[in-house]
Amino acid sequence: MTRAFVAFGSNIDPERHVVEAIRRLAELVRLLRVSPIYETPPVGAPGAPAFLNGVVEIETELPRERLIADVLRAVEDQLGRRRTANSNAPRTIDLDLILFGGEMHADPARHAHVAVPLADLVPDWIHPLQGASMAVLRARFKGEEERFRRRPDVDPHARHPYPQCRAPE
Repeated sequence: MTRAFVAFGSNIDPERHVVEAIRRLAELVRLLRVSPIYETPPVGAPGAPAFLNGVVEIETELPRERLIADVLRAVEDQLGRRRTANSNAPRTIDLDLILFGGEMHADPARHAHVAVPLADLVPDWIHPLQGASMAVLRARFKGEEERFRRRPDVDPHARHPYPQCRAPE
């Protein structure tokens, strides 16, 4: 089994789409933990609706490419994700593989909306390029993080308890 971390985000009916995406992920892979969910300002799209963002920790037997195609993209498609040339366009759900088996697939320190919830789950993980822990990298986003709002009201566990899944420590 390979442990992986997947960032999620939505700004089209986000309360519904985030919970539904997590529920569907739990049907396809072993869901271990869900970070707190944050309401965050949109990146690169002033005036767009706010996002709900977070990170899930999963375990899977699938290779990386199959996880992306058969799980992440499949869930996005099922929830009506439409990809356009505008990478900052509103979306029903966005699922991005961040870490796979301890290796970076996408840089988790690039955006606060990924770094903050990932640091909630693995504060001691050392970024291989920056040589700093996620807790240290999170501190670099202090100004941005102050614009985040935790959304405990959007709790995927409330509607769908996942017995194998733990809250962040």
